[in-house]
Amino acid sequence: MKKFALPLFVFAAAALCACSTPTRYVHPVEDANLISAGIDAADFEKAAADAVSSMLRSGVLNKKNGARYVLAISNVTNDTMQRIDTDLLIKKIRIELLNSGKVVVTTAVGVSGPEDPLSMMSRELRDNEEFNQQTTMAKGQMIAPELSLSGKIIQRNAAVNEDEQRVDYYFQLTLTDIRTGLALWEGETVIGKIASNKSVAW
Repeated sequence: MKKFALPLFVFAAAALCACSTPTRYVHPVEDANLISAGIDAADFEKAAADAVSSMLRSGVLNKKNGARYVLAISNVTNDTMQRIDTDLLIKKIRIELLNSGKVVVTTAVGVSGPEDPLSMMSRELRDNEEFNQQTTMAKGQMIAPELSLSGKIIQRNAAVNEDEQRVDYYFQLTLTDIRTGLALWEGETVIGKIASNKSVAW
């Protein structure tokens, strides 16, 4: 019977699979030793929790008669060496503020246009004979924002010694009264990490 020899790369691949670390879920607290030099999920969790806690403690979100403020999201600038989506921070803040019962977020107004364009597009159905006009949106139904949230994420690297570096991340946020243009609240969370000079923080 003729035997076929398996290619060498098949054995190599099998060996690599046998020795590789198994994939597992990461828990922000239980796996605190798995800290990266870059910004990770735990950093966003802390920055968002600090911001929401500070806003609620300050009392600026306590509206008369228990009503909710309408919040719009303004620019949140990424001034780090990393390509990160600032929505990873802002979304966590939005969820916590919504759950607090103090704030609702408009998706019809944004710096770069509406977050949800269907809010405006649905208004184009007025006077369209293909749609029952009793089901279209009447004029004057949208609620304008009262507050805006803006901010910046900043990164600063500094050498500690020949082998280590310190990486600091500044999460800075501002809550503005749109009517007056005055900042009602400002907060900053600083997260510092010591890492090997061989670690890449971008």
